[in-house]
Amino acid sequence: MTDRIDCSLAALNLHPIKSCAAVPVDEALVIETGLQLDRAWMVVDAKGVMLTQRAQPRMALVQVKLREDDMVLRAPGMLALHVSLDAVEEATTARVWRDEVKAYDMGALAAQWFSDILGTPARLVRFDPEHKRLADPAWTGELAAEVAFADGFPLLVASTASLAELNRRLLEGGHAAIGPERFRVNLWLDGLQAHDEDRIDEIGFDAEGGPVRIRLVKPCVRCVIPNVDPRSAEVGSEPWQTLSTYRADARVQGGITFAMNAVILDGVDRVLRPGQRGSATRKS
Repeated sequence: MTDRIDCSLAALNLHPIKSCAAVPVDEALVIETGLQLDRAWMVVDAKGVMLTQRAQPRMALVQVKLREDDMVLRAPGMLALHVSLDAVEEATTARVWRDEVKAYDMGALAAQWFSDILGTPARLVRFDPEHKRLADPAWTGELAAEVAFADGFPLLVASTASLAELNRRLLEGGHAAIGPERFRVNLWLDGLQAHDEDRIDEIGFDAEGGPVRIRLVKPCVRCVIPNVDPRSAEVGSEPWQTLSTYRADARVQGGITFAMNAVILDGVDRVLRPGQRGSATRKS
């Protein structure tokens, strides 16, 4: 008998620019690389190598507002920057970890804006949708899962109960609770027990026109980014220190994990919305 768990989609988040602030949304179109506009842009250094909050915590201060034709970027002490959703400049390449991918430069104004806020030469690039970057087949198997500028997989999934359990432990230890934006999750789920997502194989969501089916394939090993306070860009020791007391995962050589990376099985061109019901199956 299949072990099924009823759940629902509690919240949806896009991260249009890799490592900049999350954008909560009321709906998101599923595309081959995950959610439309998620990690479609990335900040790079003078050599085209990705910049993230790991070395540039001030990226957390860059707020993004999506509009019909552009996105508006704001940061403390900076004039707003308007970035077109439909226009790019010259073709270039960018490096995400070990992957060199085709991209488009977003121009001198965007480059100067990010250079000013970060205090180092930087440029903004957009992923070339014609480029096929694939997730690690060691985790996806025969499925060729496409990914844009995300670290390695199309989607990141976690349960609200997992965050609640972490916050319970943080408060118990005398630390402040944290918000969901620390973990850069795309899909937050209600209806699961804490860290049930660790043991889930597939989830099907009831979307208009048919289901959206995803498979949870790899625990997300956490780096220092959740320790970056999104309001101040200050880097502390929590929540990583608390996570390290109970979240070591043998599947990733004892790495400290929170949330699960996921790939898309079915549902490209369908729309996800908070409140949609889902049915999850446990790993056998």
